[in-house]
Amino acid sequence: MERIARRAQAEWLHKENPGDLVRARVDEAAAAGRTPVLVAYFVPHRDCGDYSAGGARDADRYRAWIDAFATGLGTRPAYVIVEPDAVAQQIAGCQAADASERYGLLAHAVARLKQQPGAKVYLDAGNASWIPDEGRLVEPLRLAGIARADGFALNVSNYRTTAESTEYGHRLARALGGGKHFVVDTSRNGNGAYTGGDKPWCNPPGRALGTPPTTRTGDPAVDAYLWVKRPGESDGTCRGGPAAGTWWPEYALGLAHRARNT
Repeated sequence: MERIARRAQAEWLHKENPGDLVRARVDEAAAAGRTPVLVAYFVPHRDCGDYSAGGARDADRYRAWIDAFATGLGTRPAYVIVEPDAVAQQIAGCQAADASERYGLLAHAVARLKQQPGAKVYLDAGNASWIPDEGRLVEPLRLAGIARADGFALNVSNYRTTAESTEYGHRLARALGGGKHFVVDTSRNGNGAYTGGDKPWCNPPGRALGTPPTTRTGDPAVDAYLWVKRPGESDGTCRGGPAAGTWWPEYALGLAHRARNT
């Protein structure tokens, strides 16, 4: 477990009234000389009603929630990942959410967060296998405010290798134009993606911790490798796992035992 505990991991904000928790995390990180990673995860119709369903009850509530999140940041530095899965799910056919409303809310979130001087904001763009044709992401990401963001995030809570994710990220950056940077979630991609059955994204067996968090990526377009998903937290009630986000010690131990160079 030490292999997991000693590494910086993201804090997911997914409940009402995020301001106090955001403020506490950025203050703690500043005192330790670190930059925290925070995840805004409260968009209406979150996860399209799947294992991590929830989010704000309406657009007005979400705007207020984002304002509280941003206010909590103050002037402290932080990496902020905006709404994992929201854009890719919409492209893939989520019927629960209205596309124009969702993209508008994401654009509002990016713009509001970027008012905080220390925030580096990355709009989630799915993973290398979800929307294989990166061109399909371009217009949705533009509608969702990518122009104001520092870049985009890839592989959040997924298992695609760093090499796959980086290659895909470069393709997407070229398609977007403007030289956008990106970050990659490497928390559980040490053995790459699972190919042995349904729902390969949900608690797949045989996976491993990936590259530890670092800003020294060796690639000028990749701002950081981050552990956005907290290793050992379940993806949902599949393959014997507990509810999404619940700590699962057995799975955590498996990730750590199979890890290299962590």
